[in-house]
Amino acid sequence: MASDLEIKAKEAFIDDHFELAVDLYTQAIALSPNNAELFADRAQANLKLCSFTEAVADANRAIELDPSMSKAYFRKGNACYELEEYQTAKAAFELGSSLAPGDARFTNLIKKCDERIAEESGDLLDQPLEKASTQVVPAEGDQESDQIVNEVPNQATSQLIVKPKYRHEFYQKPEEVVITIFAKGIPAQTVAVDFGEQILSVIIDVPGEDAYHFQPRLFGKIAPEKCRYEVLPSKIEVRLAKAEPLNWTSLAFSKDSTVPQKLTVVSGTHGYSTHSEGTGSQRPSYPSSKPKRVDWDKLEAQVKKEEKEEKLDGDAALNRFFQDIYKDADEDTRRAMRKSFVESNGTVLSTNWKEVGSKKVEGSPPEGMEVKKWEY
Repeated sequence: MASDLEIKAKEAFIDDHFELAVDLYTQAIALSPNNAELFADRAQANLKLCSFTEAVADANRAIELDPSMSKAYFRKGNACYELEEYQTAKAAFELGSSLAPGDARFTNLIKKCDERIAEESGDLLDQPLEKASTQVVPAEGDQESDQIVNEVPNQATSQLIVKPKYRHEFYQKPEEVVITIFAKGIPAQTVAVDFGEQILSVIIDVPGEDAYHFQPRLFGKIAPEKCRYEVLPSKIEVRLAKAEPLNWTSLAFSKDSTVPQKLTVVSGTHGYSTHSEGTGSQRPSYPSSKPKRVDWDKLEAQVKKEEKEEKLDGDAALNRFFQDIYKDADEDTRRAMRKSFVESNGTVLSTNWKEVGSKKVEGSPPEGMEVKKWEY
């Protein structure tokens, strides 16, 4: 079944149907979650869609499953380059080059990264220091070549704004940024977190539900080896170790962001301050003398109430109904639901494993419609 989906995905990619290719690779991965090739190929399709953070996550997973796969490093490097993570891109290209020494593409792209890194260093030296806000800002919401695409369409203006599945907030200290994702009752094995030089990737993939992706390009650089996360009963807490003690005016990077200022501890106080070189002036920063306390019990009760009172209709109500069944079901019932849904092309959903476990589930289209075989 996974191989059939893989063939269809490759054909969709060749026909430039990249969104369909990603969808088909996702279905194939659900059936073969340890297949490195599938993740590497989905990374390639995500690159074509300019979904660079998703491409990095897929390439990282492919590398984790098969560290000798040179094309996974190639695709990770391309995605990181587009995210302007030139150091990370260069490291990926260098590793890929060591695995495929005869591939000249790696050499060319390493040179491009070196040029960008040099330009970036020069820009930082020439930039004047500006005043930055010191408030804690709430978070808002193989056909390949060595040519990096420098002009990428602005997806933020071309896509509808979708309300995120889980709310998140962050606060910072001089040495770290702490992000809280309010996802309650999430099994730890369904959470995947990856840290890059200036990238965070959080994926929550609960069976029977749409996967949640939180993959911002961060305001500043971090030390991935010092970062950590913890899945708690009512939330997921991610701690990012700053590469430098700078004040982040937002969680996500923006080209309009002001030059960050260094955070230093003020002697004789319990707070932090910003220090602007050349001015000699200091002023209090986070935390203030009257820190705002959050009543987590009250917040949790409010979330529960909102979930309970939320009224759905149509397909949304039906999906919620099936999600509730899946969430509270035993393993046999879940297996029956997955098998019947996949084999019937989404026309049958059975909860009886004894009935569907020993045979293929045939499609059962609605009245007045017929099943047609997908030809390729």
